[in-house]
Amino acid sequence: MIQADQLVKWFGPTRAVGGLSFSIPKGQVVGFLGPNGAGKSTTLRMLTGYLPPTSGSASIAGHNVLKNSEAARAAIGYLPESTPLYPEMRVEEYLDYRGKLLSMSRSDRVRRINEVCDHCSLSHIRRRLIGQLSKGNRQRVGLAQALLHEPAVLFLDEPTAGLDPNQIKHFRELLGELRNKHTILLSSHILSEIEKSVDRVLILKEGELVADGTTDELCSKVLGGSRVLLDVQAEATAVQTALDDVPGVREVQVIPHDGWCHAEVAPTGKDDLHDALVKSLTDKDMTVREVTRRKPNLEDYYLQLFQETDAKEKRATA
Repeated sequence: MIQADQLVKWFGPTRAVGGLSFSIPKGQVVGFLGPNGAGKSTTLRMLTGYLPPTSGSASIAGHNVLKNSEAARAAIGYLPESTPLYPEMRVEEYLDYRGKLLSMSRSDRVRRINEVCDHCSLSHIRRRLIGQLSKGNRQRVGLAQALLHEPAVLFLDEPTAGLDPNQIKHFRELLGELRNKHTILLSSHILSEIEKSVDRVLILKEGELVADGTTDELCSKVLGGSRVLLDVQAEATAVQTALDDVPGVREVQVIPHDGWCHAEVAPTGKDDLHDALVKSLTDKDMTVREVTRRKPNLEDYYLQLFQETDAKEKRATA
């Protein structure tokens, strides 16, 4: 449904995207991740036809984005990071205007405006001026216009930016409904939301694809597997030293709080360090209140991936 084949984009002497290729089948929800400047927004603009690639090609629903742009765009709903809205228009006026640009009939516009206002929780403010809305509500107007013409493919660039926790929860529920009707490429910096919402993850660095897989597949690659979490009554430096001394410990993070410390320990391998960690602390007369385990999450993999790639680059240039 979404196909990128060796996409390259140069802005003068700067390469923003370099030889990017991937394929997303119908009905899949894919997270699109990477640090600022990784080329995510540039890639989305090329896939949606807003920006021509320097070389390579892209197709949407079987339509080449450049050679058959009208058919490709008809299959696309796009929520850019900064949605271009008209503050002097009322919500329903703007949606009606967008529907006209999409060549929707009057009856289809009326039906779909009612539906998207309901889905995006805009019904109670549909008569208000867009310029009077909060950032979160303007974001929901942007999502409504992307859904208006019932596109086969949705591109969502930072869709939860500016939303409060309740609105983010509502968006996650809406995304669950949309996955049955649309193929979705979702770009976000909120890794916890990506992990809860997508079937697969693509990660970019400096315009190149550095990871592709399900969240379970990627998290299984995290060094050491599960973390051990401990609440300890002692000074932070003493806790850090006691845990660092345990064989098999790769990394220790200690956060002090009201005379207690919360410690997270990452092992180097798959060994269970639970007993050894507790013994090291109690041997030094520290009180351990709680010990739990936490499975690796997408943030763990993301941080590890970029630490590894940065280390490889440093060795290559040394």
